[in-house]
Amino acid sequence: MTVEPIAYEQILRKGGSRAIRETSGYFEKRGPLFHALHQLVQRLDATAIPYALLGALAMTQHGHARMTEDIDVLLTPAGLDQFRQQFIGRGYRPAFEGAKKSFRDTETGVRIDVVTTGEYPGDGLPKPVAFPDPANPDITTEVDGIHVLKLEKLIELKLASGMTAPHRLRDLADVQDLIARLNLPLSLAAQLDPSVRETYLDLWHKSQLNTEH
Repeated sequence: MTVEPIAYEQILRKGGSRAIRETSGYFEKRGPLFHALHQLVQRLDATAIPYALLGALAMTQHGHARMTEDIDVLLTPAGLDQFRQQFIGRGYRPAFEGAKKSFRDTETGVRIDVVTTGEYPGDGLPKPVAFPDPANPDITTEVDGIHVLKLEKLIELKLASGMTAPHRLRDLADVQDLIARLNLPLSLAAQLDPSVRETYLDLWHKSQLNTEH
């Protein structure tokens, strides 16, 4: 009988020295999260399933290290179907009973959450900004062999999310952190959807005030 590993996030939430060791492991290119991510990427590449990394790990790939307990990845609806057909029971299982877009790496216990093309960020309601097609080379970039959502698109989605969902205010804080840590220019606003530009400009000015003080 195969024993499932402890869910990775449970290890982190217990705190203590093990949590510190596990979180530092990703940045040292070792540990469960690093292993789970690279194994997932290898499998998606091998089966030609288009994908793009999202969330905190995408921020880390762009140069602003932020720890997380799971992997967020963008797939097309067809890619999600292919993933289920090829990998459920072969390295992955549903994260909970009935889960359709949340999975668990059966080796490491790391959770993988999928967002699909056409979904809307934040409250999920229709808006000018939607999750794009990861097969479109104009919206992704490759960092250390991993397809990552381009920084301006990641920022656009985080702004749209934080602006429309009170429980997603962390996304606005992420954008402000990215501006400050990466010294992003005011002119980046021109590359964003008009619906989120004013919020980016507001966060940019706030980040400058924080820097001054």
